[in-house]
Amino acid sequence: MRPVPRSARSRRYLMCPPEHFKVTYSINPWMDPGKPVDVPLALAQWEDLRDRYRSLGHTVEELTPHAGLPDMVFSANGATVIDGRVLGARFAHAERAEEAAEHLAWFRAHGFTDVTEPLHINEGEGDFAVTSSWILAGRGFRASPLSHGEAQEFFGRPVIGLDLVDPRYYHLDTALAVLDDAADDVMYYPGAFSPGSRAVLRRLFPDALIASGADASALGMNAVSDGRHVLLPQGAVGLFQPLRERGYEPIGMDLGELLKGGGSVKCCTQELRS
Repeated sequence: MRPVPRSARSRRYLMCPPEHFKVTYSINPWMDPGKPVDVPLALAQWEDLRDRYRSLGHTVEELTPHAGLPDMVFSANGATVIDGRVLGARFAHAERAEEAAEHLAWFRAHGFTDVTEPLHINEGEGDFAVTSSWILAGRGFRASPLSHGEAQEFFGRPVIGLDLVDPRYYHLDTALAVLDDAADDVMYYPGAFSPGSRAVLRRLFPDALIASGADASALGMNAVSDGRHVLLPQGAVGLFQPLRERGYEPIGMDLGELLKGGGSVKCCTQELRS
């Protein structure tokens, strides 16, 4: 396969430092309160990701962390922003519920005027992935199916519902990543989806990069792409060559401490689409 020429596009991201990150409860299969978290190491790994974005020409805004909200580092879950419009989050678990208000307050304080608090459970970009043609929306473990219609009405874009069936891949962003939003190019792990949803993905994305179970279990789908550079967990070794063959530049990141909370590159990165 001859690599397709790829162009990076400048992005704006919202991140939250893991100053108070710890695992004291379990709301997904990755979380084990018995495994201690090295907070200084988690912060260093997070800073490496933040600094890498900036070195690639992207803007990174920072959300203030709160001691009682250890999962705020997973800022992708706090809202979905498209065309400058903000659909807030409504969390499925009480442990994270207060994060939603912190995100909405940040947006209102930073010049976003079209900000909506949702009626139905959605966890932001955890279960909403955006391409030029569609909003892909996961369901099955966290987001309510009713949130899909709410997002379609708010953003005025077609929403495609996808059923997640493996509890390890409890959010869409653990099972699918957008590689080039303008070209509707994605990669995904089929085993995370129901048979019907796999058929939908094959129809919508016949040329998608298909990930192996090994790369998915390294949270390789929890990746962020600017259209050229793909930042992804360094343990997803089987994805690097296929990405290069498609013209992308994979960049492996070590977020091993944050993996203890069930998140990696994408979980830590909310995109502010203006």
